[in-house]
Amino acid sequence: MSVDAVMHTEFPAGYVVFFGTDGKVLMTPRSEEHSRTIRSMHIDSLTLGRHAKVISDVYIDFPADENSAPDFAIVREGAQREGKRYGFEDVLLIAEVVSVSSARKDYDDCTAKYGRYGIPVYMVVDPYAAEVVVHTRPTGSGYIAAHTHQYGSGKLPIELADGRTYTLDLDELPRPEVDAR
Repeated sequence: MSVDAVMHTEFPAGYVVFFGTDGKVLMTPRSEEHSRTIRSMHIDSLTLGRHAKVISDVYIDFPADENSAPDFAIVREGAQREGKRYGFEDVLLIAEVVSVSSARKDYDDCTAKYGRYGIPVYMVVDPYAAEVVVHTRPTGSGYIAAHTHQYGSGKLPIELADGRTYTLDLDELPRPEVDAR
């Protein structure tokens, strides 16, 4: 798709649009719950410091053209971008927020991918199930450990590989409206 065509295209409201260098256009729907959940995770990350390297929807380079723009990621403090992207080796934690259309990808595909590349902590944050699954101890095919925590069960401290602790407040994660599905 040409730049001129992109500039004159009206994309549907409620979608995030990504443009790949290979000419692909990816559109992904976003819900209020999705956005509010990411915001809540960012607020909780302030305990790491106002200028901690916390990113959302920013591409991270993975081998074999498996690049990702996760919903939320914490990157090592000394990490340097190559161009505009961080490398997967610098990522300490990735979180994906489940939407109705992304459940299989977030629970299955991303768990295998992020484990395969050694991401130390992968969280699946599911507003519809009101749970957070924390995967640790990556392997070549996923993760050895997965622990499920219910929304409303207090603060969840998560040890990062650099010795810092990210604490997710499970009491503050937003729940979807009854008819939001």
